[in-house]
Amino acid sequence: MSWFEAVILGIVQGLTEFLPVSSSGHLELTKALFGDNSLPEESLMMTVVLHAATALSTMVIFRKDIAEIVTGLLRFRNNEEFRFSVKIVLSMVPAALVGVLFEDHIEQFFGGQILLVGCMLLITAALLFLADKARNTLNPVSYKNAFIIGMAQAIAILPGISRSGATISTSVILGVDRQKAARFSFLMVVPLILGKMAKDIISGDLGASETNTSLLMIGFVAAFVSGLVACQWMIALVKRSQLKYFSYYCVLVGLVAIVYSLI
Repeated sequence: MSWFEAVILGIVQGLTEFLPVSSSGHLELTKALFGDNSLPEESLMMTVVLHAATALSTMVIFRKDIAEIVTGLLRFRNNEEFRFSVKIVLSMVPAALVGVLFEDHIEQFFGGQILLVGCMLLITAALLFLADKARNTLNPVSYKNAFIIGMAQAIAILPGISRSGATISTSVILGVDRQKAARFSFLMVVPLILGKMAKDIISGDLGASETNTSLLMIGFVAAFVSGLVACQWMIALVKRSQLKYFSYYCVLVGLVAIVYSLI
């Protein structure tokens, strides 16, 4: 992997983690275009580092919200902060269960499954189109909705299903206020990313000794900076109900991926 490829992968991860077009799907497509020949350990390490960068960018933008969530859990009082914290934890349950129980099966969906990515991008497109047509409401995230949104996040483990697209679309279709939907979507993924990183580090799967540290740093910075931009941009776009344009984009990229995989 060259420094140029590290920069491109970082930018792709930073933009697509927040924009509703599937970061995992675009990383798979980008690696396929580059002819990724890195060792599995190196590829995994780069993926983890890029996700850490976007998690950090989320924490920077939502630092006040995250402080409120932590404070709410520690104080254990039945106030708004505590209830919101419980909803965040509740939303994590489906994806955490899927990740733990089906980890070996999930790994089979990655590593050049371009046809799968293309098909899943079409599903993402359909979700975004439906969400864009949903009527605007001012409803908050309920406990029931938090779990349903968490189920959407679990399904988004598949490459090509956008995590932000699936969770925000599900929230809006359920009648949740668009700004609250975007905020909840971005906050609910941070604990999962940090937990996955901790698991990989503890299990020793990363193989850090095989990885070029300078390339990891380049990818990290690129993902962090582009993530800061994309996160704030996405919040503004959701408020203005402009998800349909991403739906068109997902259809285009999905069809190209399907055709590419078949020729």
